Amino acid sequence: MYTCSLDRMSDKIKTFSMYGDAGHGGITRYSLSPEALMARNEFKKRMEAIGAIIEVDDVANMYATLPGSDPDAKRIVMGSHVDSVKNGGNYDGILGVMSAMEVLETVADQNIPHIHPLTAMIWTNEEGSLYPPAMMCSGIVCYEYLPEDIRGKFRYEDMMNSISILDKTKTFGDALEASGFKGNKENRISPDKYQYMFETHIEQGPILEDAGNTIGVVDCVLGMFNYRVRFYGQTVHAGTFPMPKRRDAFYAASKALCYLHDEIDQLGVDDLVYTTGEVVCHPCVHTCVADYFDFSIDARHEDPNVLEKVLAIVKSVADKEWGGCTCEVVKAWNRDTVYWDKKLVSYVKSAAEELGVKHQYIHSGAGHDAQFAAYMLPTTMIFVQSKDGLSHCEPEYSTPEHCTDGATVMLNAVLKADAE
Repeated sequence: MYTCSLDRMSDKIKTFSMYGDAGHGGITRYSLSPEALMARNEFKKRMEAIGAIIEVDDVANMYATLPGSDPDAKRIVMGSHVDSVKNGGNYDGILGVMSAMEVLETVADQNIPHIHPLTAMIWTNEEGSLYPPAMMCSGIVCYEYLPEDIRGKFRYEDMMNSISILDKTKTFGDALEASGFKGNKENRISPDKYQYMFETHIEQGPILEDAGNTIGVVDCVLGMFNYRVRFYGQTVHAGTFPMPKRRDAFYAASKALCYLHDEIDQLGVDDLVYTTGEVVCHPCVHTCVADYFDFSIDARHEDPNVLEKVLAIVKSVADKEWGGCTCEVVKAWNRDTVYWDKKLVSYVKSAAEELGVKHQYIHSGAGHDAQFAAYMLPTTMIFVQSKDGLSHCEPEYSTPEHCTDGATVMLNAVLKADAE
């Protein structure tokens, strides 16, 4: 078994945290921003220093490859993304890139024999924080392999026209052209050139820490649905219209949300999660009764039968009257559970066992580029413990030791795949 370098990993964490430093412990590093380009150049510099060959595809996905002993063998790729949410942390996404770099650096430093070319990769625009949607460029690259209901959201032309949330005059295509990292379509990851994919990521939850485990052997990304629940009432003056005659859409939505929580909780499914994270209110004026209120409902679970039961409850809201308001329930999108390749999962588990790293099986509740790649080639993920389960915020933290353990597990799992 081989071991990655704690010193090198600590140095990478420190260095990459400077690119987009928000001044209070975290980063804002939008895709293709000046800060993200700094991170890309750091990746390029370090990978070229160990003799890796750098390639870039037409949507700026980057690939750094160490040749293997068999020039005809397909590549084994590892990677994630360098972009972040606004005021995010120093580990989400970038840990997967740093882990892939650390694997290649360890192979080069220790002269570890390997048959397949080994590639460290950066996916472009995973977060979609500046140019929606999330997982944009894995969606573009894996387009032909995605299910029909997902594929439609990632048409190349539409993605190039995605408008910046900060500057309505600029598109993702504009940023791509200006980045200096637009390469050739022929460099894209594809099944004819790549054998397997691994992605290391922070857990983004508290399960590993609560169990006293360092590594999560991820078996799937949970299925989920996202619906909008919309209420229609009437706007009247807040001071002059009698309470019994009102049709208050905000009040109706609050009653319906309590109903949803009560009914869904009664299903008694412990590992089910559901969230209302976004609302729209009209006219959103303190002297007016709301005539429109819209909230999202996001539910996630491995078992499609559980999600069907939850969805039935959500849809039932539209059949009721809420304080004189009418309601409609509209589908935004959904995805089925994506299972990782069982053989690769077994390699990760065996590596953790042989290294003596505390680990457990775990699901991913969040989406990742790897889930789109999984439709195209055998793929798996490795989770690293997150302190207090925090992510997408500046206190996000994983210890350098745990990060190095994650890279070490991936290195040895990759070598098991390489030796087939």
